[in-house]
Amino acid sequence: KPGARRIAMIHVLIKACAETLKRIPLVNTVMAGDDIMYFDEINIGMAVALEDGLIVPVLRNVEKKDILRIANDAQELAAKAKEGKLAADEAVGGTFTISVLGTVDGFTPILNLGQNALLGAGRTVEKPVVRNGEIVIRETMTVSLTADHQVIDGAVAASFLRRFQQIIERPSQLFK
Repeated sequence: KPGARRIAMIHVLIKACAETLKRIPLVNTVMAGDDIMYFDEINIGMAVALEDGLIVPVLRNVEKKDILRIANDAQELAAKAKEGKLAADEAVGGTFTISVLGTVDGFTPILNLGQNALLGAGRTVEKPVVRNGEIVIRETMTVSLTADHQVIDGAVAASFLRRFQQIIERPSQLFK
């Protein structure tokens, strides 16, 4: 279909993070001086590699978008970023960021200034896992959550990752 967009893993991760952030709002915050600012909207930055560095365009109000809209908006922003055509306001205002490095199993990304959390996702690989007492091959992905411990302690970070895992392992709800 002309103009149709592909849904990629990054789009699923963005939607899963939005759903998780709704349930764990402390992770959807930024620091303003000594104050923690909570947000009703979820504005997710997505790291885009450029030849000379990295830029983080921001998808706004992700909590209100279906996955097809997220895919369309993300692909448009990434294309604009790579072409050097992002407007100044398209790379600010993120409340959470996702960075995907599809060439490594896992990594620990560095927080963006002011933000309190960032999800890093490595590549997907097939690995043996135990399911119902049997060893089976499953596609797996290593994710990490970098968090500012002035705001988000280990228990909150663990809750976020547990909820995120539950959502990502049963992604059908993300496509409704």
